[in-house]
Amino acid sequence: MRLYNSDGSQNKSILPIVLLIIVAAVVLLNFELPGKRAAIGGIPDPVQKAANGSTVIHRDGYSVAVTYLYEYEIEALVLSTHKYGGYNVLDKLAPKDLALGWGPVAQYNTSIDFHWGQSGRFYFWHTDTMEEIAPVGYEAGVNTHSANCHIIAADTVTKRMIDKMKKGDHIKLKGYLVNIDANPNKPSDPTYYWRSSTTREDTGDGACELIYVTQAQIIK
Repeated sequence: MRLYNSDGSQNKSILPIVLLIIVAAVVLLNFELPGKRAAIGGIPDPVQKAANGSTVIHRDGYSVAVTYLYEYEIEALVLSTHKYGGYNVLDKLAPKDLALGWGPVAQYNTSIDFHWGQSGRFYFWHTDTMEEIAPVGYEAGVNTHSANCHIIAADTVTKRMIDKMKKGDHIKLKGYLVNIDANPNKPSDPTYYWRSSTTREDTGDGACELIYVTQAQIIK
């Protein structure tokens, strides 16, 4: 970008201001509310019921087929959040991941010194000793009572609510576990696909829940 004065000479003094505005916009776009670590007892396991049907989202030159796998309802404690920069259509569909916990993980989240983190569409955790996580059923208990969730908002109202969610919030989501197939309008552009986990028992690549959220709530 070049800016010029009325006499045709280049205005160099304003360039640093423009660059500062651009940097500030990028920072704000990816800014995460810090939140506060919390613990909540009595949160039940997520509920899923078989579903069928689909919808199509048109976004950034793509026709995105959203296939419903299961109706899904989850009440949870937000353990961590992470925003992604929108480098492809999938990032724009699901710009924010929520690492969620329920059951004993949510109940003991402050008494156990969990270290939660997210990066590259994964979540991760560790504790200083394995003995610490005995109250939640050791590693298996953590893995079956927490999950990284890719969140696709069904509408702008739902998106605004998801944008507000931060670490320590007690939340409730309703919607569908889905598979995504994004086909470009231009044949030269790449195709994308995304598959949801449909069990709380898996770990590693492919174990994240991909949720098309139709209702979102922060429980007071």
